[in-house]
Amino acid sequence: MARQKASRPATKTAVKKRGGVKAAARSPARKAVKAKAPVTAPKKPARPRQRIAISHHREEDFKADGLRAYAKYRDLGIADATRGLAQAHVIRLQGPCDPAEVSKLHFHDVEFQMVYVLKGWVKTYMDGQGETLMKEGSAWTQPPKIKHMILDYSDDVELLEVILPAEFRTVELKA
Repeated sequence: MARQKASRPATKTAVKKRGGVKAAARSPARKAVKAKAPVTAPKKPARPRQRIAISHHREEDFKADGLRAYAKYRDLGIADATRGLAQAHVIRLQGPCDPAEVSKLHFHDVEFQMVYVLKGWVKTYMDGQGETLMKEGSAWTQPPKIKHMILDYSDDVELLEVILPAEFRTVELKA
């Protein structure tokens, strides 16, 4: 017990020393320097005002006028509601899978891309990741400009895809 009593004053002394250093750092000269250089946060560019988008499932909303001929797309109204900030759609890949048409290496010039498997399965290839089988409930992101392709899919596959911005460029690459 004698050691515990001896160590307490040393701890109190250390606290006093630290307190003395803090007091010196808060000198009037330092306060004057802070007052002369106010720090302002960089101003963010104003985003267009968004509106509500509601989309109910209707079979007639699946259109074959999207990026790929072997897919039907159901636009969820996100691009209009966000004034181009983002896009979201449900994709139905039309089976059976034809690798000659489907398996083309490409990338999208986007800021963000996420895919979620609603139904069925899809086998993908992503540069740096390799081949991956995505099943119902699987989700993944594709970093900007990552080289990727679809290798195979089930006849009933449905995907939810979210992309920023709504308008983007797709570049097909030579294999």
